[in-house]
Amino acid sequence: MPAPRTLAELEADVARDLALTAHPRAAWLVPRTSGGKPVLDVLVIGGGQCGLAVAHALRRDKVENILVLDRAGYGREGPWTTYGRMKALRSWKDQTGPDLRQPSLTYQAYHEAAYGVRDWEAMRWIPKEYWNDYLLWFRRVTGIPVRNGVEAGRIGPAETDDGLPCLSIETSEGPMLARKVVLATGQEGIGGWWMPEPIAALPPHLRAHTNEMIDFSRLRGKVVAVLGAGASAFDNAAVALEEGAAEVHLFCRRAEPMIVQPYRWLTFAGFLRHMGEMPDEWRWRFMSHILGLREGFAQDHYDRVMRWPNFRMHVGEPWDAARVEDERAVVATPKREFRADFLITGTGVRMDPALCPELAGCAGNIALWRDRYTPPAEEANPRLGEFPYLGDDGAFLEKREGETPWLRHIHLFGIGTTMSFGPAGASINAMAISAPRCAAGVTRGLFEHDLPRLWKDLRDYDLPQVRLAAE
Repeated sequence: MPAPRTLAELEADVARDLALTAHPRAAWLVPRTSGGKPVLDVLVIGGGQCGLAVAHALRRDKVENILVLDRAGYGREGPWTTYGRMKALRSWKDQTGPDLRQPSLTYQAYHEAAYGVRDWEAMRWIPKEYWNDYLLWFRRVTGIPVRNGVEAGRIGPAETDDGLPCLSIETSEGPMLARKVVLATGQEGIGGWWMPEPIAALPPHLRAHTNEMIDFSRLRGKVVAVLGAGASAFDNAAVALEEGAAEVHLFCRRAEPMIVQPYRWLTFAGFLRHMGEMPDEWRWRFMSHILGLREGFAQDHYDRVMRWPNFRMHVGEPWDAARVEDERAVVATPKREFRADFLITGTGVRMDPALCPELAGCAGNIALWRDRYTPPAEEANPRLGEFPYLGDDGAFLEKREGETPWLRHIHLFGIGTTMSFGPAGASINAMAISAPRCAAGVTRGLFEHDLPRLWKDLRDYDLPQVRLAAE
């Protein structure tokens, strides 16, 4: 079958496909209130690709009373038009993601309709701006309700008027009520962007994290030092070079840069679907090895910086200390001291529920991996022990049973799920499996709490299927 020639034709296909695959069509949830105010069945916090994928999966399961909140303005959800400094996505162009394997909703279908089949065939990687446009298109054609410019805050317990548990969520638009919450805040997850303490202690005008909005034009003619050898570190080094930095030096703690990408290996259905079902020792063993390798950089990232004669890579040189001297930053490595006009850290995120405003009322009672599993000495890694230890439905579990029982109504879909489920919430390639799994965890809880009402509905059901002939 030929590809749709226009977006209008593709959108007609999307509408038809959604209708054809809508079975079972029966509504099974009823509106609830609390104190006379409406209660959402699900509130999704985060309107990027993670939030859209879960919301789409929920709506396919006939959970229609949902809302997605995103603190960013329209079109700026996620990194694609903000701090993401790659030129293109790092995943294969024919990946499936929030489409949940519906052909007419895939990126390829969108690209062919928008730019033509020949353009698709000639393209190697998906430009990040194209992916951002696709997500906005996806949100529109699926009808996912998203409210931009709304920041979520503290989550606490509440109750519906008929006695069911629900949650109260503080937001910048006032309190909202929902039976379930999904935290789909992507890379930030349930922690925050992290840089070494000696660097964080420097004045802000001398350093930044790769996730910040950096004015690279200010670095023209300057000496820039970048910490980290992952893809984002290379991307930031490249932009500094492209914007006219005099020198850019990239420092890597490893003796040799990481050129193997373990996430390529694990992208198969068995791992993505079943890793979260395995015993703790195997989950820890696999993920500690993968996360210990860290995410590698691709050939394009390397080529982008190596074409500049004023770029240098320094291996085996972590930053152990830092100070200010003559209005410049001075970093100490095991080999020397190095002076730079500006420092950029590509050091990723650290798990810490206490950093999340939404979890302010329960962070201290969220079970972490270090609370539930002690690895063999040769596999010990304190950083990985900070990840949340999630239930099989993707919900938080209590560290101390009974103190915050409402935790089980908060589900996580983001990078924080990595130790429990593998790269489920952070990987586009995993979404076709992981988003429906997260949605199933949410609907399981909704169904469980509705059992008395559903039992009554079943007993009251008296719609005849056959009209008997009169005697």
